[in-house]
Amino acid sequence: MPDPQKSWQARIGEATDKLAQSFVESISYDRRIYKQDIAGSIAHATMLAKVGLITNAERDAIIEGLKSIERDIEAGTFVFDEAMEDIHMVVEAALIERIGEPGRKLHTGRSRNDQVALDLLLWIRDNEMMYGWHLLELEKAFVSLAERSAHVVMPSFTHLQRAQPIAAGAEAFAWALMFERDGQRSGTLCLRDDEYSPLGSGAIAGTSLPLDSQLTTEDLGLEFAPESSIYHTATRDVACDFLYSLAMTAQHLSRWAEQWIIYMTTEFGFIKIADRYTTSSSMMPQKRNPDMLELIRGRCGNVYGDLFALMTILKGLPIGYNRDLQEDKRIVFRAYDTVSSCLTMAAAIVNSASYDKERIEPTLDRGFLDATSLAEYLVTKGIPFRTAHHIVGTLVARCEKEGKHALSQLSVEEFNEVIAGKSDVRIGAEVYDALGARNVAKRYQSAGAAGGKPFEEQLAAWKKRLGT
Repeated sequence: MPDPQKSWQARIGEATDKLAQSFVESISYDRRIYKQDIAGSIAHATMLAKVGLITNAERDAIIEGLKSIERDIEAGTFVFDEAMEDIHMVVEAALIERIGEPGRKLHTGRSRNDQVALDLLLWIRDNEMMYGWHLLELEKAFVSLAERSAHVVMPSFTHLQRAQPIAAGAEAFAWALMFERDGQRSGTLCLRDDEYSPLGSGAIAGTSLPLDSQLTTEDLGLEFAPESSIYHTATRDVACDFLYSLAMTAQHLSRWAEQWIIYMTTEFGFIKIADRYTTSSSMMPQKRNPDMLELIRGRCGNVYGDLFALMTILKGLPIGYNRDLQEDKRIVFRAYDTVSSCLTMAAAIVNSASYDKERIEPTLDRGFLDATSLAEYLVTKGIPFRTAHHIVGTLVARCEKEGKHALSQLSVEEFNEVIAGKSDVRIGAEVYDALGARNVAKRYQSAGAAGGKPFEEQLAAWKKRLGT
């Protein structure tokens, strides 16, 4: 009996159109799920033997044949034939060629529809762990930067205007926390469906053969057998959730890149990164361009596009498998590769970075960064906050009118002169302890504050947790 070229040839006949063959193939990109495909096939063969649909000898031949294919793929000696369309048919054809008749029994009770759903699920599960590792490496880089920068005081910004003084390390820590949340989000989103095995669902309706899907589920390290053969062959919810997680990480990477691009300008001069992560200009020899950061920022749009592409493909599909779903892997792989490479580059940049204390600290008297601290000091003296806010606003306006750049340039008498119009409270020289960016950054007390003891405690706790 001749070996089958395609699983559907008996109905359609020989496919000879090279254009059609090239158009439908997915082996050029789905070959990367070979491990998951082989693992699913081994679990399926093991189950078939346990329920008596194949013999133990046939099972052993199938498993050894599959493992030999995996070894050859990993050694780089396996030839992927585009004529076989996808990784499932490539592996099956190679198995039949190697072990003969037992290989024809592997597809018993199985369709490419539940097979590909399982393979993609397993691939996402495996690579979600790698994605988490990339995020962890970036978190560690930011925590290390936070430790190196704990005693550098810098302005914080709202509306891109100077706001309050902070420990520079607190800003680095904020980025670490943002990427920590990305890892938590991915695990939470994908957990809904990634414990259900699609294997045993067949093409759409299941099978009349006595399969035991719980056996394959347990062999694959999953939790539950299929709840609905229709749902599990049609859904790509886990892929959407994974893509959304990747898109959120891309957004956070883009925001961070934008912040540091601004910080690296001559006008700011807050951040230094290694020259190897910059380029110069083909015309202007003085330039030091943050091209790596700009590319990270730009590639966020590609990941957004991938999420939108998959959502758009799915929106028009009736329930059940449709060939449109073949495109899911191309999209998921591309988004994962983009985000992974950006995370790797980001970690390298952060590990090379330092806040430029010599450039930052001489600018701390600009923008009246201690205005809120002064208002809060007045609150401790019994002045209502709204009144204190008005008093400090008046003091700032007075400084600007008189050409003074810092509240500390005012005398105690001048402070009390303005306060007298709003309150009976009078203050003394201790007011200067609440003024100046360095003093303010040490005074923070609230949980999660960007300086002082709360920040030091948070940083110590995270260093311990991350083992840095």
